[in-house]
Amino acid sequence: MQVKTDHYTTGVCVGRFQTPELHQAHVDLLQTLIDSHERVIVFLGISPASPSFTNPLPFESRKRMLLDKFPSLTVMFIKDIASDAVWSKRLDGQIRDLLSPRETVILYGGRESFLDVYSGVYPTRELMQERWVSGTELRQTAAREIKSSRDFRHGVIWALSNQYPKCYPTVDVAIFNEEGDKILLGRKQHEELYRLVGGFAEPTSPSYEADARREVQEETGLAITDPIFITSRLVPDWRYANEDDQIKTLLFKATAMSGQAKANDDLAEVRWFDVASINIQRDIVPTHHDLMQVVLDDHKEN
Repeated sequence: MQVKTDHYTTGVCVGRFQTPELHQAHVDLLQTLIDSHERVIVFLGISPASPSFTNPLPFESRKRMLLDKFPSLTVMFIKDIASDAVWSKRLDGQIRDLLSPRETVILYGGRESFLDVYSGVYPTRELMQERWVSGTELRQTAAREIKSSRDFRHGVIWALSNQYPKCYPTVDVAIFNEEGDKILLGRKQHEELYRLVGGFAEPTSPSYEADARREVQEETGLAITDPIFITSRLVPDWRYANEDDQIKTLLFKATAMSGQAKANDDLAEVRWFDVASINIQRDIVPTHHDLMQVVLDDHKEN
């Protein structure tokens, strides 16, 4: 890879370098800039959503990875923000803070890089890469590897310990027949008591109502009317009893519209109950006691 340097003393690159190690495309890029300029500055992007799959590594880890291979680099960070224009101004300001009066600067990027959104004052140049390595594929490969080293265990603990506690959203649906005198409940394998039909919301779903319809279809085979929101509740799920992360459910009600109720997915049985004869303590799993009481109270009022 060759670049035309003109008279610029300093080359600047902005990237994420979110890979377990520098791949050959990284090495080619950085070596080209080092060979072409008196000084090279690398700004590492920092996402407010990290650690995550896309941005798993902290700044210091990536900085050390770069400096281990190229000790002459100046490595800084730039935080992601919503406005590209404001981000560009911040990058310009951070660059200015690092420069001496005699330095002149040019910014480098590849295809689909920060150059697509940069609107600052410094000249830019797109590098034509001779090879392309997918950082996503490298992270996917790393995610499948379990290593026995202390550093690996340390890294896993660090990543999980430096996330905000999560609230996992679920949906639960009280499914009534057309007359409104019966409610469909499900029983999981290895359980004796019944529960409302539901499950985890999906990140790609357009709404919680869509999640509710999907869960009902998957677990019972029924199509339902538009779900009506009743309330939300923290679920005392035994799996998260000793965790900072917790489950919070959105409770809906709906009427069975078409289909034959049949247990699918993770349900072993579905059964229609007379609403008037349900005994919460006798019939319902403890984690759904509160939800079922809300359903019965709402049903009486409406």
